[in-house]
Amino acid sequence: MAVTKAILEKWVVAQKHHRLSDRHVQMARELGLNPDKLGKIDNHRQEPWKAPLPQFIESIYLKRFKREEPETVRPLKQMLKDMEIKKQQRKKEKDRRRKERDAASSAAAE
Repeated sequence: MAVTKAILEKWVVAQKHHRLSDRHVQMARELGLNPDKLGKIDNHRQEPWKAPLPQFIESIYLKRFKREEPETVRPLKQMLKDMEIKKQQRKKEKDRRRKERDAASSAAAE
């Protein structure tokens, strides 16, 4: 599944709302958790049997992947910035191809 800007923005909101580090967000994303439903998993101090959200994410990450943290942690803001740069590069490349095509078609018409 392609990561879109909207999905990453949901993760940014969830990160701020639940006070998660970039490491915890990376782990939750690799686990396939839904950022909209983290509130159900989060401990609201009224449920003493629940572990705090960061500890819960760490425990299920360890169970699934048999390691304590991801090999590389990329901050969400960096990912958004990289996506924007890549989008601008694609747009420049598309404009360049369009100009070449227009120049070739006008030269053929003459």
